[in-house]
Amino acid sequence: MDMEIDFKNYQLSHELRGHEDDVRGICVCGNAGIATSSRDKTVRYWVPDPTDKRKYESSKILLGHSSFVGPLAWIPPNPDFVEGAIVSGGMDTMVFVWNLSNGEKVLSLKGHHLQVTGLVLDDEDIISCSVDCTLRRWRKGQLVENWEAHKSAIQAIIKLTSGELVTGSTDTTLKLWKGRTCLHTFAGHSDTVRGLAEMHGLGILSASHDGSIRLWSLTGEVLMEMVGHASIVYSVDSHVSGLIVSGSEDCSAKIWKDGACVQSIEHPGCVWDVKFLENGDIVTACSDGAVRIWTSYQERIADPADLDSYVSQLSQYKLSRKRVGGLKLEDLPGLEALQIPGTTDGQTKVIREGDNGVAYAWDLREQKWDKIGEVVDGPEDGIKLPVLDGFEYDYVFDVDIGDGEPIRKLPYNRSDNPYDTADKWLLKENLPLTYRQQIVEFILQNSGQGGVALDSSFRDPYTGANAYIPGGSSSMSVVSAKPTFKHIPKKGMLVFDVAQFDGILKKITEFHNSLLSDPVKKDLSLSELEISRLGAVIKILKDTSHYHTSRFADADIALLLKLLKSWPLAMIFPVIDILRMLVLHPDGATVLLKHVEDENDILMEMIKRVATNPPLPQNLLTGIRAVTNLFKNSPYHTWLHKHQSEILDAFSSCYSSPNKNLQLSYATMILNYAVLLIEKKDLQGQSQVLTAALEIAEGENIEVDSKFRALVAVGSLMLDGLVKKIALDFDVENVAKTAKVSKEAKISEIGADIELLAKQK
Repeated sequence: MDMEIDFKNYQLSHELRGHEDDVRGICVCGNAGIATSSRDKTVRYWVPDPTDKRKYESSKILLGHSSFVGPLAWIPPNPDFVEGAIVSGGMDTMVFVWNLSNGEKVLSLKGHHLQVTGLVLDDEDIISCSVDCTLRRWRKGQLVENWEAHKSAIQAIIKLTSGELVTGSTDTTLKLWKGRTCLHTFAGHSDTVRGLAEMHGLGILSASHDGSIRLWSLTGEVLMEMVGHASIVYSVDSHVSGLIVSGSEDCSAKIWKDGACVQSIEHPGCVWDVKFLENGDIVTACSDGAVRIWTSYQERIADPADLDSYVSQLSQYKLSRKRVGGLKLEDLPGLEALQIPGTTDGQTKVIREGDNGVAYAWDLREQKWDKIGEVVDGPEDGIKLPVLDGFEYDYVFDVDIGDGEPIRKLPYNRSDNPYDTADKWLLKENLPLTYRQQIVEFILQNSGQGGVALDSSFRDPYTGANAYIPGGSSSMSVVSAKPTFKHIPKKGMLVFDVAQFDGILKKITEFHNSLLSDPVKKDLSLSELEISRLGAVIKILKDTSHYHTSRFADADIALLLKLLKSWPLAMIFPVIDILRMLVLHPDGATVLLKHVEDENDILMEMIKRVATNPPLPQNLLTGIRAVTNLFKNSPYHTWLHKHQSEILDAFSSCYSSPNKNLQLSYATMILNYAVLLIEKKDLQGQSQVLTAALEIAEGENIEVDSKFRALVAVGSLMLDGLVKKIALDFDVENVAKTAKVSKEAKISEIGADIELLAKQK
């Protein structure tokens, strides 16, 4: 080690306030400042306060990302960037370079298909990694090479002082790279590798969803394993002193020395990122929107008032999470409520006393409240529990025996022995005990207790005999038990099948007259025959009762396509609207398909036209609805699958539009794509749709139905698709928790669906 220190406890030095949502990333910019990224879509740059060496002040707010920002990198001052630059990557798949002299965005690097998760500098090159499994090298704003580095999402990347790159992935491994050559694969973690750091002179540190931190030699040997966090470890960093710091979902930053945890710093929220400053101070990024600096030097400790304020923040946070009797502790009345007499003998009241809830019973004869004792809440932090036969349980599962038998209810509490539960339930339901192991495995899987070693001994409560455990396999298909979800999975496609045909024809006529009166554009106007033909097309579309027999001529479709290609951009939306309804007509869809499958793909041409900058809202709305309606016809599924990435990119700005109709149309298309790509078993496609759906779900000012459809897409992709692990890496549990507390019933319900799904192993 370069220096040895006697460990002294870290205390709060300073809080940096400004972000409006979770702080996700930290970048230490030498001694010049600190950059931070957030779920609020911003990057902030903080510089030392010249009047107080403990403090930092906000210098720049970098605006440009359309979704939450994660990884950051610092370009030190050079002739191109006199004050240096910041590189940022986001959920929006973009990498941006910002000039710190003026806060301006100077480079936009577009190439990744999914969220950017890591950034490093390699001399003058920028290397980025992504959930799309690739590494990309950028030089002077241009992509110079890219390669698939893992078969699963890449979550982190670092560059070693010796020049090699190290990546960490959802596939649970680390890989050591020299150029594009993988020198070694490090296997040992049992879950996603989320954070990486170099341990100077020793090797590589990795933080994992399995709750551990490991130190590896460059040859792949595990030198040390640090276990102490109670949940996912998101980040890790080291200091030349030999100290290690880690940040976790368990709301703590832990400091380690020689493999042992020497201090745990509580936070009022999840700790997303941790970094050491050169002087040994620690910077933490928290889900409460604050960046905090911690120090072991007496002269840099915060003022007593600031320390007291932080203690109060922690207390309030714990209070807000603590529940008693299914109620939030902070909502309980204080001792003054005992001054109000009870009305009936034995009436109970729960009172807040300090950080506890205490139950009192009314003694009618003595006319006083008697203290019963402290109230301890049940599992799952006070979440409303399912009820069966008048009793609350942690879980009530539906079990389908098959053969026309009714669905049966299987209740279970996490504190129970699953073997005991299974045997008693099978006896109660008069079912063969040969199903025992299947029921136990199902209970463990769906209650999040997979891998738990349990006592399988059981005595029949009626006969006293031991339960029979068959040596051979029983018929697994007979019992298929599964929890019930209210809104997932989504089956079938949604369409926009209502149209104001008279209004559409009126608008086309209006545009025709405008072209007719313009000497320059007169040639673009319609002939009388063409006007008549459009009227006939609309007449067929209006007569839905004869869809099974009515037909379109090739000339009808050719006319619509001609207008799409030749009319001015501002005039094509009513034509697209006719196309939207045409694809719902059996024969119309069939005739149009011929023009889609030839070399001149008119639909892709239309999409590129309507997405042209600056796009017109009316074109985007009709265009996205037309594409959405294509999902109704299975012959178009191959085309939709083939062009999925282009289509999603073209309409990606729609989710943040202030136009609520546009939001809903985009969310509906995303939901249809989720259903299609589940059917196609396309992992990369599902990942892209998941990213888009989460952007909507986490967006601000999103219309309720749009958010609901996006959440249904997320839940369906997790349940029936291939991306549940990726969704968990995207912090989908936090999205679910936020949805669960919504005042909108269906948002709350789908949030509960996703939360239950996330807990299943």
